[in-house]
Amino acid sequence: MKQFTLNLLENHSRPIIKLENFSKTRILLDTGSEIPVWVTDENALKDFNAVKISSNVNFSGFGGMTSGNLYRIPYFQLGDLIYPQMHIIAKRLNLPCQMLISAPMFDGLIYEIDKVNHKLNVTIPDGRSIVKNVVIYDKDGKMHVICTDGDENSLKNQQ
Repeated sequence: MKQFTLNLLENHSRPIIKLENFSKTRILLDTGSEIPVWVTDENALKDFNAVKISSNVNFSGFGGMTSGNLYRIPYFQLGDLIYPQMHIIAKRLNLPCQMLISAPMFDGLIYEIDKVNHKLNVTIPDGRSIVKNVVIYDKDGKMHVICTDGDENSLKNQQ
């Protein structure tokens, strides 16, 4: 097993992480969300070399149906986890963060939100990869997300 810990911001009631390696982006871990969402100015995604895949895609969340633009970020790292070619929807919202990460991004992992000590603890069980592939796709007019284990070779091929 491999483990890592990220610090949560102490002055928020929600589990928010500040990623120094990703332009100090504040990220909210939303365990009720299925889809990762960029919730601030879309133009900032250019700083991460994001590529727009689709415009005005419909997805459920935030109390009903809504729409946003689908992007692919070439490389995203959260602690020891690597998300190459990660799909994300951009939908501007008024939240204390720039990005929502969803529970499916932790499929096959053990994660604990420790609000007492302000930590996000993640355990990667033996046999699971640190490379995770997040893909958002349309099925029957509804957006879905899948997160699968990758491997080191798939990471090298996608960089």
